[in-house]
Amino acid sequence: QVQLVESGGGLVQAGGSLRLSCAVSGRTFSTYDMGWFRQAPGKEREFVAAVRWNSGLTAYADSVKGRFTISRDNAKNTVDLQMNSLKPEDTAVYYCATRLWKVSLRNIEYEYWGQGTQVTVSS
Repeated sequence: QVQLVESGGGLVQAGGSLRLSCAVSGRTFSTYDMGWFRQAPGKEREFVAAVRWNSGLTAYADSVKGRFTISRDNAKNTVDLQMNSLKPEDTAVYYCATRLWKVSLRNIEYEYWGQGTQVTVSS
């Protein structure tokens, strides 16, 4: 059974940084994508970033491009999201997800999800 566990959320002032991490276990498919999504109160869940595990290909939402960096650690089987220059509008619950790879990294259909971690950015 695939399990994902996020960590690293918290409270930070605007302009600050946070690093989220997602540990993955139980995955059996060899080529897969890892994604980060977020959901703010009263809003729909939105795509943040994704990485293709085998190639390292990445994709980002326009709202975070240049501020966030997604990376994977093959040895630890984790995917991280480094978030810099945080803004109050980045406040949300952040989720990591995984799936068998799809042609487009921006495809938002994922099969397995973590429980989420809260990120709060104060102004």
